[in-house]
Amino acid sequence: MNRLAAILPADNVLVNVDASSKKRAFEHAGLLFENHHQMARALVTDNLFARERLGSTGLGHGVAIPHGRVKGLKNPLAAVLRLQQPIAFDAPDDEPVGLLIFLLVPEAATQRHLEILSEIAEMLSDRELREQLKTEAEAATLHKLIAAWEPLKSVA
Repeated sequence: MNRLAAILPADNVLVNVDASSKKRAFEHAGLLFENHHQMARALVTDNLFARERLGSTGLGHGVAIPHGRVKGLKNPLAAVLRLQQPIAFDAPDDEPVGLLIFLLVPEAATQRHLEILSEIAEMLSDRELREQLKTEAEAATLHKLIAAWEPLKSVA
């Protein structure tokens, strides 16, 4: 199992989300974490925006990995939102973003946080999978695609 699948409950994957801006997408994620994980939505959105102010988490190719450190969080948590319409996100290629993979990590997380981000970036660099994630109609199938993905094994 990959690192993202290990921290992504199936009910944290939503498709066809109606969010017209980065702010609305972050609020939607905050609501999801509040409803499913008893986290204050303001805490979630404040941490996502704090990280975003350092630079856009848009990767290009219509995807972004908004992430933040959350005080009091014990283990990393993820959510995936696919929007009805892509939104402006200040991505390096200026493409609007329609697929967002949210990552929340404990305040003190360092190496594990970076490993998860790195693995998500590796997964999203697979063009065929990325396109499937951006077009798949069913949230359950989207979750299965993520869970089935395996990172390349290093030969160190």
